Amino acid sequence: MEVLIHHIYEYKKGLRNLVLHTMPQASLDEAERRLRQQNIAYMVQPLSRSQVNIFFGCPECLGVINRIGLKPLYRYTPEEDFILGIMLGYDRRQQCERFLRQKSRCAGDARRAG
Repeated sequence: MEVLIHHIYEYKKGLRNLVLHTMPQASLDEAERRLRQQNIAYMVQPLSRSQVNIFFGCPECLGVINRIGLKPLYRYTPEEDFILGIMLGYDRRQQCERFLRQKSRCAGDARRAG
């Protein structure tokens, strides 16, 4: 719960516009209570019986996540993955490198399949 509290602090201070927090399912009620108490918009993505992702932050950022869809992160297209990484505040250069690797891998998969 300490990490969640820190993420909330960073969001409230304007350091982040969007947070992706992975946590145990058992802590979800407490996390939701804290987010509602702080009037922070959020979305929950179940991962397994024991784990969930909580996206929280600016409603506009959550709107983008909603449009992409709450699907497992490994199912994101390279473009969706890039957008998410940028919104989460990851290093732009590293996101560009990751995007190019993913697109290259996709192109290689398509060549082998065709």
